[in-house]
Amino acid sequence: MSGSNGKRPPLVAEKRTRAQAKTKAKPRSRKPKAKAKPRSRNPLVWLFRFVFRLIWGIGWRITALVTLAIVAMVLYYAAALPPVTALLDGRSRGSVTLLDRDGSIFAWRGEQFGGQITADTVSPHLKNAVIATEDKRFYGHFGVSPRGIASAVRINLSEGRGPLSGHGGSTITQQTAKLLCLGTDYDPASGLTEAEFEADCRRTTITRKIKEALYALAMELRYSKDDILTIYLNRAYLGAGARGFEAAAQRYFGISANEVLPAEAAMLAGLLKAPSRYAPTANLERSRDRAATILRLMEEQGYLSTAEAEDARARPARLSAAAEARAGGYFADWVMDRGPGFLTEDTTEDVIVRTTFDQDIQRAAEAALQHIFDTKVRKGSKAQAAIVVMSADGAVRAMVGGRKFKGVSGQFNRAIQAKRQTGSAFKPFVYGAALDLGYGPNALVTDEPYCLDVPGSGQWCPKNYTKNYKGQVTLTQALAQSLNIPAVKVFERVGREAVVNIAADFGLDSDLAVGPALALGTSESTLLEMTGAYAGILNGGSSVDPYGLKELRLKGDAAPLLEQDGGIGERVISPVAAQQLVYMMSRVVEAGTGTRAKLDGRPAAGKTGTTQAARDAWFIGFTADYVTGVWMGYDDNTPLTGVTGGGLPTEIWKETMERIHADLPVRPLPMMVPQPAVSQKPVRQPQRQAGRPRQNSGGNATERVIINILEELFGR
Repeated sequence: MSGSNGKRPPLVAEKRTRAQAKTKAKPRSRKPKAKAKPRSRNPLVWLFRFVFRLIWGIGWRITALVTLAIVAMVLYYAAALPPVTALLDGRSRGSVTLLDRDGSIFAWRGEQFGGQITADTVSPHLKNAVIATEDKRFYGHFGVSPRGIASAVRINLSEGRGPLSGHGGSTITQQTAKLLCLGTDYDPASGLTEAEFEADCRRTTITRKIKEALYALAMELRYSKDDILTIYLNRAYLGAGARGFEAAAQRYFGISANEVLPAEAAMLAGLLKAPSRYAPTANLERSRDRAATILRLMEEQGYLSTAEAEDARARPARLSAAAEARAGGYFADWVMDRGPGFLTEDTTEDVIVRTTFDQDIQRAAEAALQHIFDTKVRKGSKAQAAIVVMSADGAVRAMVGGRKFKGVSGQFNRAIQAKRQTGSAFKPFVYGAALDLGYGPNALVTDEPYCLDVPGSGQWCPKNYTKNYKGQVTLTQALAQSLNIPAVKVFERVGREAVVNIAADFGLDSDLAVGPALALGTSESTLLEMTGAYAGILNGGSSVDPYGLKELRLKGDAAPLLEQDGGIGERVISPVAAQQLVYMMSRVVEAGTGTRAKLDGRPAAGKTGTTQAARDAWFIGFTADYVTGVWMGYDDNTPLTGVTGGGLPTEIWKETMERIHADLPVRPLPMMVPQPAVSQKPVRQPQRQAGRPRQNSGGNATERVIINILEELFGR
């Protein structure tokens, strides 16, 4: 009995669900349970799994952080980028464009910016040439080309260089980022020069490459592809001071970048690799060879048909007249030095300078110098020469500062920088002083042995170049034959200080040692100074300040900031004395030491000069139209062999003047032919102790003439 009261509990049917009933009705067969595989106890497997999970756990977090940092940097750079128009002219300095006397461009200085161009308006040939050369997938990538970088690294390694040395694999966008220096502007207060700043921007390091890539991505985010290409076309440096393709097209071809044809476009695009090396003004053939490579790339990439490419190769680009001439390099440097620095060398504006320069005369002088050296100078000679051509008012028309000058700036200019002894080229100022005191060209002086006691130096006995004596000669004959003793006698007679003052007033600013040897040209002067002094003789006796700048104005302005009309200054000797001196100097050419300078049917005058041991040789002379000075010598003062002022310098002078005057009418010299010699008073030997300085009376020419007459009558 199971109940508490001894009764059985009632029987109740067990409740089942239909599923349970079904299960009961259809018992399943029991399968033995598979035993679980025990975990591996191999420590290497366990360590591998641990390390993998650790790396994965750290790696995806770092990747996420790096990605976020990249995105943040790209967004930061993109937000800081200015409008495209603000990035087109990236120069910190301005440019100077130099015009000749006719208003034609002959030289540039500083960084030239020809004007803004865009990828839409530029010549399609130029656009295609740049893309074919620098980044053929430019319109397909996102600013960085992994394929290009990998290819560049492979090439660099295969050529034995470092992975980042040589080929960079940079896209046009990355190159533009580098041109922008990653958004950093040049600051003069940084202590770096502009060249050093740009060199620093071009440094190739891993850190800079990363920044460059981020900046490129930001540019792709902010600007369109054509905007980026526009910045690149305007900022790229293309040699010869040209910043941007518009400036380069104007500089090399004299046309706009919108007008260039395939041959010109290929030459311009070829400059991107190495602007200085491939500049057509430096080596035209090398530049054309590079352009041929660009044309091949354009043909291979479908930008040019075979016929177009063949035509461009058959007719390569040609330089403009100004670029081909490369004229006025020395002259341009001189003008830049003479102008105010804040508007020339250090200008931040674009400046236009109109000058006195004559390109035809410059070419004539250069050709004459080359002709004489090619035909009459020993091959391989290191001798140098310089030429200056100017008008009688001091307007410099041409300047050759040395041989084999390529037109680049900064070369040693022997015409203005080399101070050399003048030799007998100084004698006209001795005779000019005598003429100004009243002596005539036919005044007599005795050429004979002559000595002076020079305090502190002892006895000094000058000798003639020919080592013989002519006896009594006129002043004209003495100058024509370049006799030394008569020159010293006249120098002593008229007074050393008088000669020094006249020479200084004519523009010979160098320190003139007041000693008897000064009469023979022991003083040092530049060729420009000497030519300017002779211009004073031609213009009637007034001083001359050689000048080259006529007008300076800012680009776009009509009114000039500076102007100069001429270089004539105060009168130095009387017009009569100047005209008499011109006559005496004409006899140098007609029958004296300068006969090689004689021009066919055209009057000319001048003076030769040869210094001690023939270290310097000069000829300076003039016609009624131009004054030309020629110097010849060695830079290291090595004596010339077989050369005097009456030789090669005179022949260079003649060759130059014949070319200059080819189309000019013949004009007479402004000279006064003297009266017969019998009416002229002699120049007496100084009646004072040899070597004793003569006190200069000072005053004007009239006073000096009166004093001279009184001395003749009553003695000193």
